[in-house]
Amino acid sequence: MNRLPTSPRVLSLANQKGGVGKTTTAINLGTALAAIGEEVLIIDLDPQGNASTGLGIDRKSRKVSTYDVLIGEAELRDALVPTAVPRLTVAPSTLDNLGVELEIASSGDRAYRLRKAIARHVEAVEDAGEKRFTYVLIDCPPSLNLLTINALSASHSILVPLQCEFFALEGLSQLLSTVEQVKRSLNPELGIHGIVLTMYDGRNNLSAQVVQDVRTNMGDAVYETIIPRNVRVSEAPSYGKPALLYDLKCSGSQAYLKLASEIIQRERRFRAVAA
Repeated sequence: MNRLPTSPRVLSLANQKGGVGKTTTAINLGTALAAIGEEVLIIDLDPQGNASTGLGIDRKSRKVSTYDVLIGEAELRDALVPTAVPRLTVAPSTLDNLGVELEIASSGDRAYRLRKAIARHVEAVEDAGEKRFTYVLIDCPPSLNLLTINALSASHSILVPLQCEFFALEGLSQLLSTVEQVKRSLNPELGIHGIVLTMYDGRNNLSAQVVQDVRTNMGDAVYETIIPRNVRVSEAPSYGKPALLYDLKCSGSQAYLKLASEIIQRERRFRAVAA
C-alpha cells in the first residue's frame, strides 16, 4: 500500500470495551478541534451510529453512509454531512454497517477500503483546490472486527479512551496487541497517539487509584488531560448537540478543549521528530 497522506492527520478512537466514553470523546474532541480552528471530519463506523446522532444527524437524513463507502457504492465525498458546528463534518453510520464483513470479506483489499476512500478524497480535494480537512477522527465500534481493522489501517495513530474504573486496564493489552499486529501486517505507520482517561470522579478514591495505576503502567502515553464524569456531557447527545454547544462552561466541555490543545501539541512534537 502507498503511504498515508501527511494531511489530514487520521486518528482512530478505539476500545473494544463499550461504555468508556469513546463516542462522547469523538464528538466533543472533534468539536473542540473545530472550535480552535481545525477543519475536522468525524467518520462514524459504529453501526449504532451514535456519533452521528450526537451531532444532530437524523437517521432519515443519512441517505449515504460509511457502509456505502466501504462496499464501494459511494465515494467519501457523497457521505459527508455538515453539522451545526462550524468546520466540523460527519460521515454518518447506519445499521447497514453490521453487514459490511459479509459484503467485503472475500475482497483482497477488505482491510484497506476506508484507507483508499480517504486517499481518493484527499486527492480529489487537492486537485479541485478545495479546503482540506486537517483532522479525521474515526469512531470505531466497541469490538475488534473488520470495521475497526479498516479504521486502524487508515490511521496515523490511535487514541484510546479508558474509563476510570476498576477494570480499566483489562482488555487494554489485547487492544495494544491488535495495534501491533496491524502495524506489522497492514499499516507500519500506525502508532499510539495517547490514552485519555474518561469518566473521572474526584469524589471516588478508586478513580484516583486508577489514574495512578494507568500512568504507572503506560507512562507518557497517557494524556495529562482527564475527562471528568459530568452530567451536562451525558445530557448533550439527547439534544443532538456536542457538550461544547450544549454547555460550553461545564467541566466536561472545558476538559475536551484542553485535550484538543494537548493533541495538537503532541502532533507538533511527532512531526518535529519525523522531520
